[in-house]
Amino acid sequence: MAAQRLRTGADFLSDLRNKPRTVFVDGERVTNVAEHRAFRGGARSLARLFDFAAAPENRETMTFVPPEGGGPVWRCWQIPRSHADLRAKRIAAEKWAELSFGLMGRTPDHVANFFAGYAAKPAFFAKLSENLLNFYRHARDTHAYLSYAIVPPQIDRSKPAHKQSDPTLYAGVVKENDAGIFLSGGQQLATAGVYSDYVQVSCIHPLGPGDENYAFNVAVPADDPGLRMYARRPFALGATNPFDYPLSSRFDEADCFVVLDNCFVPWERVFVYRDLERTRDQWWKTPSHLYGNHQAQARYATKLRFLLGLAKRMNEATGNDAAPPVMVEMGELASYASIVEHMLDSHETVASIDADGILWPSRTALYSVMALQSSINPHMIDIVRELTGAAMITLPSSRADLDNPEPAKDVERFFRSAAIGARARVALMRLAWDFIGTEFGSRHQQYEKFYGGASFLVKMNLFRYYDFKRATQMVDRALQLPDE
Repeated sequence: MAAQRLRTGADFLSDLRNKPRTVFVDGERVTNVAEHRAFRGGARSLARLFDFAAAPENRETMTFVPPEGGGPVWRCWQIPRSHADLRAKRIAAEKWAELSFGLMGRTPDHVANFFAGYAAKPAFFAKLSENLLNFYRHARDTHAYLSYAIVPPQIDRSKPAHKQSDPTLYAGVVKENDAGIFLSGGQQLATAGVYSDYVQVSCIHPLGPGDENYAFNVAVPADDPGLRMYARRPFALGATNPFDYPLSSRFDEADCFVVLDNCFVPWERVFVYRDLERTRDQWWKTPSHLYGNHQAQARYATKLRFLLGLAKRMNEATGNDAAPPVMVEMGELASYASIVEHMLDSHETVASIDADGILWPSRTALYSVMALQSSINPHMIDIVRELTGAAMITLPSSRADLDNPEPAKDVERFFRSAAIGARARVALMRLAWDFIGTEFGSRHQQYEKFYGGASFLVKMNLFRYYDFKRATQMVDRALQLPDE
């Protein structure tokens, strides 16, 4: 039976406080991520997503009623059976993405979509299909937040998992009993893992014969005593105040390295076990990878709209918005953003429905834009840098210069623009710098380059699914044209 009420932001924060994770930052063990300075801003930004989905006025957009009935659940868990269903999922994803301006990529709808893809094809999981379906329904009906760690650590990529110097360097099975399995080793990159209820641990990298112990798919509670998370340097620690760091202080997702230490997983949360073929194919022979990345592209399209809006406001503030060279640069930015947005529409309109009535987003539409993303994103950032010149770095040292009457007089005089006052202009440029130039901004450029995997892997996906037969048939016809 589905939950009768939606989980709120207060519920989410309460669970973070009352279910302590094992998280290490600066050598300190952090148990209350809801209140720790490194994570507090991100936790509250995520809590707003819960509240938005729970608000009565957003109920139709953000939720649906499961086929078996019960209370409403998040739209991200829906298994689409029509183009309208997929469109509804995309709109819900955009609504959540807009609350973080597209800056939080691992919100609760990301991994949820992967599990919706698994649940769309339960027969794929063979004898473990009931485990998968039961967990999917449990996570869906309790509005659970899932993250994942599905990439092995970068220790020695020249060797397969089972030939590493220590068999427990990569996350793998070390023993089993009648109750479940035990896992030890490391896995990355559990973005937002500190905030989640469960961490999915599996492997999306190729595995070969001998790697059977590393071929699994499980869900581990984030507060499990056998799971440790090591967060990279949280940007919120350097965010002295929200005025100077409006994004770093609120939207850092906390990428984490996961260590499993003889972590026990009961059989009911094991979905693939010592199965090389299923571990590989779970992403591709179910619509899992398509649903998860449909959400990711909705988020990315939102982020690009924010980038264009930011560039437009900066141009307006400096008075060069109507200059022809600026219009050309803005037009190029708009063309890239439009490609992403319209390819997202193509996922839906060119989607196909299989014999089981399950809708699959267009693979070529998805993988083509993902393949371009690692190239166009840094180029777009460079265009914005060119447009702003020194505007983002010729700024007062901090908000304190605006609050102190002595420097404030100079700030008010020299940092204003023809369109807006000094405080508003400084706030705008601080926002732009936090987006582009800070550690937070640099992380985002790295994230967009690799979030879908190395670009060559994404391009290989497109190579596998592009209709080369239709293309080469035209060439063959051209070669067979009769002599005139």
